Amino acid sequence: MANFSSYLKDVKSRIREIEIDAVKALVAAKKIGSSTKGPYLIDIREKDEWLEGQLPGATWVPRGFLEIRIEDQIPERDAEIILYCAGGTRSALSAEALKALGYDNVSSMKGGFTAWKRAGNKYEHPFVMTQEQNLRYARHTMLPEVGEAGQVKLLKSRVLCLGAGGLGSPSAYYLAAAGIGTIGIIDDDVVDASNLQRQILHATDRVGLPKVESAEKTLRGLNPDVKVKPYKARLTTENVMDILKDYDVIVDGVDNFPTRYLVNDASLKLNIPVVHASIYRFEGQLTSFIPGAGPCYRCLYPSPPPPDMAPSCQEAGVLGVLPGVVGVLQATEAIKIILGSGKSMAGRLLMYDALGTKFREMKLRKDPGCPTCGEGVDPSKIELIDYEQFCSV
Repeated sequence: MANFSSYLKDVKSRIREIEIDAVKALVAAKKIGSSTKGPYLIDIREKDEWLEGQLPGATWVPRGFLEIRIEDQIPERDAEIILYCAGGTRSALSAEALKALGYDNVSSMKGGFTAWKRAGNKYEHPFVMTQEQNLRYARHTMLPEVGEAGQVKLLKSRVLCLGAGGLGSPSAYYLAAAGIGTIGIIDDDVVDASNLQRQILHATDRVGLPKVESAEKTLRGLNPDVKVKPYKARLTTENVMDILKDYDVIVDGVDNFPTRYLVNDASLKLNIPVVHASIYRFEGQLTSFIPGAGPCYRCLYPSPPPPDMAPSCQEAGVLGVLPGVVGVLQATEAIKIILGSGKSMAGRLLMYDALGTKFREMKLRKDPGCPTCGEGVDPSKIELIDYEQFCSV
């Protein structure tokens, strides 16, 4: 009759084990979770063990939920997965279980977390939500695609909203409600009575107040977890790199071409995704520009249209509820990018017709000759130019 020792030995003969030094090299190279094919580092210990510390970049999925949640966390069966526990036993058994589910590139880290610590390697103390946060985000954490780990990602993330106007208002409002840890808002305008028909961050008693101050007041009142960073300024070639560099995602709600080209070029230099949208009368459109995953803004618009061919909302008008629809879609896209869940809008353009209540999708292709993301272009060497002059403003 076989005992556990012989059974474990038999299991280890059928799975792959990975040395701590190899995992350390992957962590140091920041390769953990860097692509949909992995490698993914999964901590399968219990919560009390996990609270003592985890490997950098690891995702916590307790052993008792591993088979239930793994398909939501990692749908690709050929993705590289590295499991670890305290000493290497539970991770070996788990690797066998995942192999039975069709995951054929799974390994168990030898010695587990105990050996990792003993070797003097760095580890992180996980972010733990408070009781109040558990209650506030309960409808998020019960979603397998989000869970507690996903909510922690949101709480640790940083999103920059370009503009506190029609698009910036609903997107920032829902990002704050979702628990985005830091929301930056840049806008140099003040609240005007004509804004209140659509810009829900503001109120009648704030007419004349800088929009970023009004936005900060609203978002702090909605969710005290959120840190709001207001920038009462206009993005320029001189300040754009310093402002953008601290953020994970940019939500673009600007209404002029010079700033759009500036943001495109700076975001490519910094390798930051941009969720782009625009609105006009009864129509809106949405896409995402994710470096390396699709076209950029210049692929769509190699050169700006003449100023008289692109009237602003102030000149052409806009249905008040339209930016609410499109801005919420922007917030949704930003959250998906942060979580790494779902299918992004990179390479796709979503068009919304409010009068017809219709959505239409178009495929977007990368331009091989694009000056900022084309073949052979080094994004770090993109030159920030005079965009006002480029757009003939």
